[in-house]
Amino acid sequence: MLARAYEMPWRKAYEAYASAMWLMAVFATVVMAVRAQAPIGIAMPVAVACLLMAVWRAAQAAHIMVLRAALSGRAMQVIGPAEQERLTRNPDQVFLGFGFNWQPLHSQRLYELAKVDYRSYTASPALLNWLGYKVTPQPDSEIGLPYIHGVEPRERPLYRPLQNFEGGTILVGTTQAGKGVALSNLVTQAVRRGDVVIVIDPKNSRRLKRAAVRACERYREADTFLEFHPAFPETGVRLDFAFNWQKPTELASRIQSILPPDTAGAFGAFSWDAVNVVVQGLVDLEERPSLAKLTRYIEGGIEPVLEQSLRRFYDAEFRDGWREHPEMKRLLHEVHRGNLKRPSEAASADLMAFVAFYEHHVPQGQRSKVIDSQVRVFRHNREHYQKITANLLPILSMLTSGDLGRSLSPDPFDPTDRRAIMNFEKIERAGHVLYMCLDSLPDPSVASAIGALALADLAARAGMRYNLGGYRRISLFVDEVSNVINQPLIEILNKGAEGGIYTTCAMQTLADLAKRLGSEDAARMALGNLNNLIALRSKDRPTQDFVVETFGKTAIHSLRVGLSHGADAHLGDFSASHSTQITESFEEMVPADVLGKLPNLQYFASVSGGRIIKGRFPILDTETPFPKPHHRVAA
Repeated sequence: MLARAYEMPWRKAYEAYASAMWLMAVFATVVMAVRAQAPIGIAMPVAVACLLMAVWRAAQAAHIMVLRAALSGRAMQVIGPAEQERLTRNPDQVFLGFGFNWQPLHSQRLYELAKVDYRSYTASPALLNWLGYKVTPQPDSEIGLPYIHGVEPRERPLYRPLQNFEGGTILVGTTQAGKGVALSNLVTQAVRRGDVVIVIDPKNSRRLKRAAVRACERYREADTFLEFHPAFPETGVRLDFAFNWQKPTELASRIQSILPPDTAGAFGAFSWDAVNVVVQGLVDLEERPSLAKLTRYIEGGIEPVLEQSLRRFYDAEFRDGWREHPEMKRLLHEVHRGNLKRPSEAASADLMAFVAFYEHHVPQGQRSKVIDSQVRVFRHNREHYQKITANLLPILSMLTSGDLGRSLSPDPFDPTDRRAIMNFEKIERAGHVLYMCLDSLPDPSVASAIGALALADLAARAGMRYNLGGYRRISLFVDEVSNVINQPLIEILNKGAEGGIYTTCAMQTLADLAKRLGSEDAARMALGNLNNLIALRSKDRPTQDFVVETFGKTAIHSLRVGLSHGADAHLGDFSASHSTQITESFEEMVPADVLGKLPNLQYFASVSGGRIIKGRFPILDTETPFPKPHHRVAA
């Protein structure tokens, strides 16, 4: 037994002919009653029954015609500021554009359309307007097939509770499919809600940036919007990614996360250790670590840090008398005579004596682990040390050279630089909106490193929020996520919801993510941490398969019609048979090839734990001035 009735709307509206015949029967019955050719007591009930049948058949015909008229689709829609505010007035709901809930019935209609030429069954969109549907058909010049959205003639604004987006959202779509428009809608709503908004945009989308700026102008204070752009450092802020930490080892892990994904094993461990030794030494000296200092002491040598550490150690352990110690005097004399070989040019004579005294005359139980690790690095063969840190130094050099170095390793005592120095804790406390353009087109290596470092710092901030509590909700938007994804971002996706971070990522294909992470399995593991999926047009088959797997399957009806006839040798002997069979099979809820035919800005989505919707995002008009605000969100 079929769970739902079989429907085939892509045909002529034969019910209209039946309705016309029933109307003719009404007319004939009335005429017969008027001419007294039939008793009026019988004719009138018959006429009413025929009229009801005519209306019923006309309604069926209208249903078919409305469905056929909807095949013309919906044109892209631009909404102004007033309409945008009306649609997004509830901060507890996320506006996802216009559309409808996707049901098995819509899948059935889509599969039936695959068997025919939809152009043969389109009807005038004026019919929909006449019936009160108010649609504008999709022009032929627009990309994509209109009938995909036209399987349902009536649409409405789509909303889902904000709480449903705690688990993260992934936007999938090929170039120019509408990811920028979708992100603009979501960013504008996050700004209006009063969230701390962080946008990481590798390519500097003008549309997305303009939407963020206009939303801040409308709903927030004048200084809420912050910008960071490596190519134009003078127009933005300085960011200190080494400011927030609870344990010194966090900084080493943060720097390790910006290494290329294929850097693993011993070399990754050596890089972590090299950074950790310097960080521990600086912290022990009560100096604040920065990218510039780390680069200086890893590339130039640990000697300055070690010498200061030993001086502090001797002052604390031996007071002022350690300089007069006979053994110390002897060692200093030996060094000045050249009897002790220096491992590098940076090693001073005093340092050689200090290290030798520490190694041979300080009891094991009195030593400092921090200094022990520095001495180990000091004694390490310099050439070999440079080889094992070869993956680390180029990246640190990129991040600390030129204007970029002054932007990422800010000096608070530089009177010539008036740019604000920000970190994620300050951004969170003040409720800012930070737009980070990474400028990946001319310099993809630096862009990837900056993005990965920002995500590592944000992951550390998420850990602090998890342990200590946060100030307000953070909405993180990462465009072209395959350029910057690293382990800290995966950790944010895993545990960020508990720390109040709502993450939205956008990507083009699964292959891009697999290339970045090393394998398709790793890419799928990362995507498995995102609970909501919004799929725009996608041409890549593995990406399409991933999307339709998420949507699941449904029962699709198939109608089989059989006709046979035959004649015997005897004159007049003839036989014929006619059979109709309806079967059902489980097929994909949305056929994979349909994803490659979606018009711009249109999408299929799986949100709120498996709710399938078909929608389209409107374009926000960012040129028209906003109406006078009724309120502002306090920062």
